[in-house]
Amino acid sequence: MYEGLIQDLIDELGRLPGIGPKSAQRIAFFIVQDEHYDPSRLATILAAVREHVHFCSVCGNLTEQEQCSVCTDPRRDRSVICVVEEPKDVAAIERTHEYHGLYHVLGGAISPIDGIGPEQLRITSLMPRLADGTVKEIIIATDPNLEGEATATYLARQLGYLDVKVTRLASGLPVGGDLEYADEVTLGRAFEGRRAI
Repeated sequence: MYEGLIQDLIDELGRLPGIGPKSAQRIAFFIVQDEHYDPSRLATILAAVREHVHFCSVCGNLTEQEQCSVCTDPRRDRSVICVVEEPKDVAAIERTHEYHGLYHVLGGAISPIDGIGPEQLRITSLMPRLADGTVKEIIIATDPNLEGEATATYLARQLGYLDVKVTRLASGLPVGGDLEYADEVTLGRAFEGRRAI
């Protein structure tokens, strides 16, 4: 639609997840038109992130160090590991301030359609973390979708022979939601996961 550098910028921004063609165009125009915005800072930060941020050698979370701040925090409960799909899931759980254990980031979920099997995930690196008997519970916190459920089922089978409690995050109705808009699966899980009040 446009030519030269502006179209290259729109195309490159459009390659980012969650940014569609219109958003890419809006961002590109902002960068070009706002004379107070300095895009060199963004470029510097992007280069620094690419160079210095990597995955924690223990849990797979994002960090600038060898190990992330969760793994090195002596106040964390080392008897519980919460298994999540992506580093963004760690951030979401941390925002609740309800969980104080450790994490294990798989790097995705089992998805045969996308060619992702258990071998492509960080499942084998979880097993040595359970070897010394410190861990008493594994909480599987994969997404409540087809891929997440397949991953949770696979993990439960792999961990079933170990002397460790394997649990799954409850799922059900969102706070502020209406029953009439809930699908059957969500409503069914809400009934299964009900608790006394």
